[in-house]
Amino acid sequence: MDDLKVAVIGAGVIGRTHIDTLTHARGLSLSAIVDPFPAARDLAERHQVAHFAETEALVAAKLCDAVVIASPNDTHVAIAKRVLDAGIPILLEKPVASSLADGAALATVAERTGVPVLVGHHRRHNPIIKAAKRAIDDGAIGPLVMATVTCAMLKPMDYFDVAWRRDPDQGGPLLINAIHEIDLLRHFFGEIATVQGTMSAAARELPVEDTTAAILTFERDGLATIALSDAGVGPWAWELTSGENPGRFPKHDHITHLYSGRSGGLSLPDLSLWTYGPGGNWTHPLTMERLEVGEGDTYIAQMEHFGAVVRGEADPLVTCEDGIRNMHVVAAIKRSAETGRAVPLSDLAAEADVA
Repeated sequence: MDDLKVAVIGAGVIGRTHIDTLTHARGLSLSAIVDPFPAARDLAERHQVAHFAETEALVAAKLCDAVVIASPNDTHVAIAKRVLDAGIPILLEKPVASSLADGAALATVAERTGVPVLVGHHRRHNPIIKAAKRAIDDGAIGPLVMATVTCAMLKPMDYFDVAWRRDPDQGGPLLINAIHEIDLLRHFFGEIATVQGTMSAAARELPVEDTTAAILTFERDGLATIALSDAGVGPWAWELTSGENPGRFPKHDHITHLYSGRSGGLSLPDLSLWTYGPGGNWTHPLTMERLEVGEGDTYIAQMEHFGAVVRGEADPLVTCEDGIRNMHVVAAIKRSAETGRAVPLSDLAAEADVA
């Protein structure tokens, strides 16, 4: 079977991650890099692949079977529309759009063309997350009662020298980091019904928030809290505990996610499952076991899944609809922070339908 030829649009941090991944993933190979900056041209030369400054030139050259879109967030929809109209499947980085209206427009194009879209919520491909998903689906913790997600990590000030990271419509830890937490909560426990949120920009005094907190209620069962900051010191962040990006972040031995159900409790990333014996309660000791976890690189697993999607062998694990629903939750947190009121997700869905 010949390798699928994959072009990467956008050669920033995440784009380079995908470029490196394509040198290791089975059944796929890098065919081109699209980015207007000279550093991208040099990168393409090192990888001995074509370089284009614009997406239109890539489409015209017909050098790819699939495309990874890792460009700045506000360019996602325009690029995705052009690529989908050309009949080329895409792996689209999150967030899928910079507004709910753009997200709805993207969904329309994806539905009209029928071309596969996989959204880059890569954590779903992590062996730890796969093990947790199996356990939750098998009833290991029972119906959700509550979940607690914590993320504290100190980003340096020069991180914000990149203009889009200071743009409230594109940057900030809600869209960059919390959206992954939202995706995992939906992945494990189903759709979110209402959101009560708040946020602050006091630590850095930039146009984007640096800290946010939210209470989420689910359509089925349970409540969840998210507390997240990229201006606070601590090891309590998935990036700093999971070992998912060993080349970028040190690994610390702490937990960041706590899920409590009617039958048991589960923490991540250590995969500790806590249960009672029959009839147990808070007056009895709990038993802890560590769930078995497989091996594998998260980004390689995502890319190889993308290859299966392109070949028609699998449905996208993270759909365009998933990406848009995650954006709805982020928008609801922001609206709640502005109004001081809880926001039903159905309100945002209805507004998107009208738009």
